[in-house]
Parts: sequence; structure tokens; C-alpha cells
Amino acid sequence: MSSTTPTPPQASLTERRKAETRMEIARAAAGLFVRHGLRATRAEDIAQAAGIAPRTFYRYFATKEEAVAPLYAAGAQRWVEAVRAAPADDSVPQALEHGVRHTLTPGVGVSASSWEWVRTLLRLAEANPSLRRVWAEVCQASERTLGEVLAARRLTAGPARTPTTTDLDNVATPSDLRFAAAVASAAVRAAVESWATAGDVPADGPEGPAELALRNLGVLRDFPWESR
Repeated sequence: MSSTTPTPPQASLTERRKAETRMEIARAAAGLFVRHGLRATRAEDIAQAAGIAPRTFYRYFATKEEAVAPLYAAGAQRWVEAVRAAPADDSVPQALEHGVRHTLTPGVGVSASSWEWVRTLLRLAEANPSLRRVWAEVCQASERTLGEVLAARRLTAGPARTPTTTDLDNVATPSDLRFAAAVASAAVRAAVESWATAGDVPADGPEGPAELALRNLGVLRDFPWESR
């Protein structure tokens, strides 16, 4: 059965262009961080690499560390959207595992080469408090969105009636699903961070991010995901 969980409304053309510019800056920043290191890279260097003026850079980001937030957020958003897209009759654990398999498996959610960028950016975050704060803020925002997705999935799975668009737009996240989202997010985040800081472990091996995340979720098999 296909998913009936609603997708977010499409952004306007202006919003999409701003998002594209933010991502272009983020890629330029990541490239410089990988090649030269965080400390040696200035905001002006990022602006030059992105083909924009420094003042334009500061319209989008307050610091050079914040410039990679869109890349962190893109990965986190893919995971949440994959959970949203899981079959409607999947249980919470099944939907979470669906999300992992469709985003953390190299070649499915992200290419194998892109995982090397992920590894480097997470290692930089591990070593730099400012960058670690950016990563933590992205994870917190993703956790909130995951809670909303789980709440919407619960509503669409209800047997009483088919929810209206208004129902889905106004759905609140119950406390148990907030907790479930926090637990699931921590399990996946710990897996990705453990892989990134463990040396040159292949992303597609038994110690890769997908397998580690599935293992972490497996440990939580008895967690009361469906409590109401």
C-alpha cells in the first residue's frame, strides 16, 4: 500500500531560488573546508568560491560554520521524507527502517562518493564546537519534523475515517510521538556519527551508517512505539 501521509506544500519560485543559492554557498563552503580545513577558510573565501559578494554571503549566513547547514539539513530531510513515504500500513519501526534503507544506503539516498563528504563534515563537527552546534541544531529541527510525520502517519492509519487536509495540516505531535521521534533520531544520528569517526570504514559495509542505524533500531525493538 502506498503512503497517504501528506507532503509539505511546494515552495514558491522565490523560495526555491533562495534555497538553491543557499545550497550553492553550502557546497562551496564544504569544498573549502574539505580541502583547506575550517580554520583556514574565511567567509570571504566561501563567497568568492560561490561567485557572490561577501555582503550576499552574510544575507544568507551569519558565520562561515552556518554555511554548511543546508548540506547537513538535506541529509536529515531525506531521512524524514523517506519515513513519510513509507507504506501507510507500515508500523512505526517499519517506517523508520524504510527511511534508513532509502537514505543511508550508498547509491540509494546518497552516492558513495558523497558519503566521503558526509564523513569529513561530521569529523569537522566533532572537532569544532561552532560547527558541532550547527549540526546539533539541524538534528533538533529534523527530530521535530519526524515527530510531525509520525503524528500524521498515526492519523492517516486511524480506522474511523479518512482525515481531511485540514486535519493533516493541524495535526499536533503527542508527547509519546515526540519521545519516539527523539529516540529514533538519536539512534540514527549515533550510527552516522559513529561511522564517520571510526576511521576509513566503507559506507556500504556491515559497519556502514545504514547497517549501524538498523542495528540501533533493532536494539529498540521492544520500545513502545505505538503507545497512545
